[in-house]
Amino acid sequence: EDMVAVGRAINTNNPPKGSIYALANIKGKFITDFIYYEIDNYNEGIASAYDNSYTFFIDKSGEIISDLPKVKGIGSLTLKDSLVKAYIDNRISYLNRNGKVLWEQNSDVELNDLYKIQEIKYNPNRNYLVYYPKVLGIKDAKRQRHINEKIASLSQVKKIDPKKQLDYNYFGDFSIEFFKKQLVVLELSGYNYPFGAAHGMPTLIYVHVGLKDGKIYSLEELFKKNSHYVRVLSDIIKKQIEAQGSDSYIWIDEYKGIRRDQPFFISQDVLNIYFYPYEIAPYAAGFPTFHIPFKEIENIIDTNGVFWRSFNE
Repeated sequence: EDMVAVGRAINTNNPPKGSIYALANIKGKFITDFIYYEIDNYNEGIASAYDNSYTFFIDKSGEIISDLPKVKGIGSLTLKDSLVKAYIDNRISYLNRNGKVLWEQNSDVELNDLYKIQEIKYNPNRNYLVYYPKVLGIKDAKRQRHINEKIASLSQVKKIDPKKQLDYNYFGDFSIEFFKKQLVVLELSGYNYPFGAAHGMPTLIYVHVGLKDGKIYSLEELFKKNSHYVRVLSDIIKKQIEAQGSDSYIWIDEYKGIRRDQPFFISQDVLNIYFYPYEIAPYAAGFPTFHIPFKEIENIIDTNGVFWRSFNE
């Protein structure tokens, strides 16, 4: 609609850090100063834009439209008749024209009558956003607090200067990978993108929480003592790689077996062992994951251990 967003570097010494925008018309006349971090396309004289803290609608004079919603966080707003779709901080909601929330994504998950996973948002800086889980319902309050502090730390919740322009963007999120009886497996994902890099670096961590005893389980606790589980699992994975033949994307010479604390996660009837990008395969391969049915390793599993019993009793 004959409008232009003109960008200039936030930091002229480091342009990859991004741009800040001014509104101009097609003839080159500037209408506003450089005050927006994003301006979407105009539609019938209205565009969604955001600054350092809020997302809102602006008219062609660059003025915020006061009778339409202004939402804390950054993203985009879309107006369709009397309904406003808000995609803010990677979450969707729907509002009426007065800003009343009509629907939003559920932030809490009831596992059962006793336990709940609560979504917590940590957004100290425009370049740093983390959604992480908080476990509720564990009887021992001290252990529950300890578990949640550990989860927050693993989710990269740390002190970030709210006024500092970071050299990277970081986004973290989570999901519930598995829940059975007294075990919940939480997937913590993250993506760190240094400005100007060819690509960012993803992270993936699974936290196995025993809800009854308030404990985070390790891979070692799944197996009998002196079971040599590292060697056993390493050999199984090597055979799986070799079975892939020429179709394998694994750098076979880089595979040296697993560590005692190798990243893993439990799913239904299966132990999943995975590696990080570049460990044994190229970046494009993501997180190479190997699936080992429990039946294949039942002779070394500690079926009397608290880890196994947490999801089998």
